[in-house]
Amino acid sequence: MTARREPDRSVWPDLPYEAWKESYATLHLWTQIVGKIRLAQTPWLNHSWHVVLYVTDRGLTTSPIPCGRRLFQIDFDFLEHKLVVTTADGGRKEIALRPKPVAEFYREVMQALSALGIDIRIDDMPNELPEPTRFSEDETHASYDPDYAKRLWRILLQSARVFGAFRSSFIGKCSPVHFFWGSFDLAVTRFSGRRAPPHPGGVPYLPEAVAREAYSHEVSSAGFWPGNDVVPYPAFYSYAYPEPPGFAAALVRPSAAFYSTELHEFLLPYEAVRTADDPDGALMNFLVSTYETAAVNGGWNRAELECGIGVPGKPRPV
Repeated sequence: MTARREPDRSVWPDLPYEAWKESYATLHLWTQIVGKIRLAQTPWLNHSWHVVLYVTDRGLTTSPIPCGRRLFQIDFDFLEHKLVVTTADGGRKEIALRPKPVAEFYREVMQALSALGIDIRIDDMPNELPEPTRFSEDETHASYDPDYAKRLWRILLQSARVFGAFRSSFIGKCSPVHFFWGSFDLAVTRFSGRRAPPHPGGVPYLPEAVAREAYSHEVSSAGFWPGNDVVPYPAFYSYAYPEPPGFAAALVRPSAAFYSTELHEFLLPYEAVRTADDPDGALMNFLVSTYETAAVNGGWNRAELECGIGVPGKPRPV
């Protein structure tokens, strides 16, 4: 008999909310500064896809940002714990990621851009956070734990890998796997192809026009989020907009998943995935079963929208 192989827990590391929430709060604001730089320079793309960050083999990136005819890029490196600003014409500046106030980080980033000949102004008020303080004035948030920053990145990396496989089984309109710095979550979103009723708005410090454009069409969206004081643990989530009848009462997989009446979405605690015998399988079950719940209850044209999971090097049959 072959002995059962224990899963490698380092691939999906522990991320207890209380242990790193101060660093999390600071890092959230740092990503908003970098994200707003991309927002200020990039032409608007549907559903705010132009503002997002992407997971890399070292951290998070803006991808190339236009500045006139020049291009530059900003990268969070969670292996060497630095922010790297590079230009397509060979310029480079580095900023150490260490405990420091948000206001200091903001000044350093703007000084680095200026030194590279990039003149940019951003709205320095944080978005989607209650009682925000301007970046330029925030001396309170100043924590950075490199170990937990690296753990977060490893979780994002593995989640993006599974999200990517899940995304490959949908022919209809679907977002990239991307990181929203406003809400600090990794997400992938499928669209039914039909328009949705106007979103009611109400997101703190987010213009209603932005929320309504983001949810202009019916969606089934899933992602990973590190939690907050209301939900004090990291979790995978899945929701539908508009929420179809019967969605909240549906049974989804795995058994640890549940519907949050407060958030109006299904949650799967990250710990249930991390400690599962097959973390990839547990997460994929959650993604598939919650999407199917949204699609079936919402009357999506599944035959026209779905396909098998993509296989490397093998064209999809048509």
